[in-house]
Amino acid sequence: MAFDREQMKTRAAALAARGVFVGTSSWKYEGWMNQLYTPALYKKNAKVSKNSADEGWFPQLQIESQPKKTAKIDKDEFERDCLNEYAEVFKTVSVDATYYKFPSQSSLEALAAQVPTDFQFGFKVTGEVTIKSFSRGKHHGSRAGDSNASFLDADLFRRGFLQPCESIRNHVGIIMFEFSRFYSNNFKHSGDFVEVLDSFFNSIPNNWPYGIELRNKDWLTPEYFACLARHGVAHVFNNWTHMPPVSEQMALANSRTNNALVAARFLLKPGRNYEDAVKSFRPYARTQEVNAEARQAGTKLISEGLQTPNNPLRKTYIYVNNRLEGNALLTIMAMMEALEFVT
Repeated sequence: MAFDREQMKTRAAALAARGVFVGTSSWKYEGWMNQLYTPALYKKNAKVSKNSADEGWFPQLQIESQPKKTAKIDKDEFERDCLNEYAEVFKTVSVDATYYKFPSQSSLEALAAQVPTDFQFGFKVTGEVTIKSFSRGKHHGSRAGDSNASFLDADLFRRGFLQPCESIRNHVGIIMFEFSRFYSNNFKHSGDFVEVLDSFFNSIPNNWPYGIELRNKDWLTPEYFACLARHGVAHVFNNWTHMPPVSEQMALANSRTNNALVAARFLLKPGRNYEDAVKSFRPYARTQEVNAEARQAGTKLISEGLQTPNNPLRKTYIYVNNRLEGNALLTIMAMMEALEFVT
């Protein structure tokens, strides 16, 4: 199956008009050249964008290094400007960069300036708020192995994250708290985490669209789902290394914790780690492994989102990562092809 840009553009717009937003996790992939992106637009001095995002805002964390043979383009111009072309087709994208550094208002406004008025961003909350203890990897430097005193700090979240988002509020589709897998030295029991989570949501504004992405499969408990439901927070269904497939999470009682907000991220095949997926699938130019379960679950979520006439304010956000099958664009096309699509 080839990627049909115009068909995707038509279908994505039709879905968004009915409250279903389907897009990718990040967008700066040179492997998508001649599928989503037009190489001629990114040759040196081909164009100068007046709405470029802040180049100092962790651009290296939104694009993985690709082989130089992928496309003869100016990489700086591509990284700076390709959101414009992405947003011609899709109506949402998950922004990973906000996980690594608190966003500035100017950075968010620069992103918003590159997209249409109906475009919705999914923002990952900065790890300074969601990390319980820093891993021993080199990227945490002197903090590696330390507990994080800012974990679920409500005041820091309000100041460092919500405040910059305020000026582009109409573009904020969902704010996702991605929690890395917790271990016994973080919380002895899932109930301890739920207690902290409950207190946190009692302390922050409740008029934003929040979602929780949990990565402890044994913590998908009635108490966890009840906590989210009390605060109107969506459980973000997620395909990931140590989690059950999305279809299994969807089948759990009361897992849809907000009737007006549903979200899913299709990231990795359960059992596969991130590094192996990167090694196997780069440069993400084609499908290399079909994940039938994930495709079916995504199609079901899209279909459910389209069948909610009694709740016209409901929004569904579905994000697909290249590391699920090798090419997120083609995975999304396959999900849509399985629908009895009505424009």
